[in-house]
Amino acid sequence: MKNFIQNYNKIIQQALREDQSRQDITSKLLIPKNRVSEGEIFFKEDGTLCGIEIAKCVFQTLDKNVQFRKLFKDGESIKKHTVVATLKGKTRMLLSAERTALNFLGYLSGISTRTNQYAREIRSYKAKVFDTRKTTPGLRLLEKYAVYCGGGMNHRVDLKEMVLIKDNHREACYPKISIGEMINTIRRKTNVPIEIEVDTLDQFKEALVAYPDFILLDNMTCAQMKKAVLLSRTLSKKKQPLLEASGGITLKTIRSVAKTGVDRISIGALTHSHQSIDVSLESN
Repeated sequence: MKNFIQNYNKIIQQALREDQSRQDITSKLLIPKNRVSEGEIFFKEDGTLCGIEIAKCVFQTLDKNVQFRKLFKDGESIKKHTVVATLKGKTRMLLSAERTALNFLGYLSGISTRTNQYAREIRSYKAKVFDTRKTTPGLRLLEKYAVYCGGGMNHRVDLKEMVLIKDNHREACYPKISIGEMINTIRRKTNVPIEIEVDTLDQFKEALVAYPDFILLDNMTCAQMKKAVLLSRTLSKKKQPLLEASGGITLKTIRSVAKTGVDRISIGALTHSHQSIDVSLESN
């Protein structure tokens, strides 16, 4: 997953510029230039840690001499009031970088915490929790890294990575062609994985005999998904495609979805509707 955070330096620099961290007028007017402080970053609620390295880089981007000691690793469970890092450096720099660092840490830890809640709900089933492309523009790789830290799996990162035929693609095709023809046409032109979205069992049957790699069951009921799983086992004469459930799945319903026997459960809310973890910095 290091590939997901290899370019975060540009994001950090942009965030610091946005906050005009090098022009912190309050700190410059009140704090002596060479004063040194120590501080502790701690969680104010239970959560799953993500973004500790990014927080470190925020401080050290503003001042490379800041000493930052990580006490936990991304992906670890953190209890309320637990100190996750200590730091020491010029007081002005610590104050000027504080909010940007905590914004990243709280934001990404919120995604990893939410993902972990979903993943724990279905840990006794074969299904895995997947993210989607419903991410914040410019922050997708970081958000997908946070999902990974929370115990989730990453769906395609971008449109180039794999084929996913959705209902809008089918509607836009002219002249109209069948689901099977779409899959076969694509298969002749590329070797990348193919997934197709269906919302009825008739569409599912049509897709099944064309042998895509994945079939996305969009907004189906649990009864429909269970029947789709059975049909896949009985009708598929070659390898069975992996079945993915998606559409309005919540913490209250995810276990029922997993019980149907699907392989993957994709949840847009992991990245578009989470709540940040409350983290704080205390310094002296």
